[in-house]
Amino acid sequence: MKNTINIGLVLVICLLIFGCAKKEESKSNTPKDVAKKEISIENKKTSSFEIDGMTCAVGCAATIEKKLVNLDGVGEAKVDFETKTATIVYDKTKESQESLINTIENVAGGGLYKVSKIIN
Repeated sequence: MKNTINIGLVLVICLLIFGCAKKEESKSNTPKDVAKKEISIENKKTSSFEIDGMTCAVGCAATIEKKLVNLDGVGEAKVDFETKTATIVYDKTKESQESLINTIENVAGGGLYKVSKIIN
């Protein structure tokens, strides 16, 4: 009986420690690996969003940032866990606020993150 309780306790602790650090199956192009993409001045737009549902900087904010920065029309993306905001510089001929919101809300299969406010 003690062994069953100990095993259960270890499993719960592991879930708490590693639950937020869920990584997607992609092994390439982490945000640090991706260079800034040049966007012409006339097509450059910056939008910021408030994101609900993030529980940590390593798993949540970094995963969202990685998804955004890997989009073809995104030049830069910064997701700040502390302020719960994403600021994205993108090519308005390739991306829109709606497509960026859709990307954020569908990270990790959807349902985890919600854009609650468009800041600009």
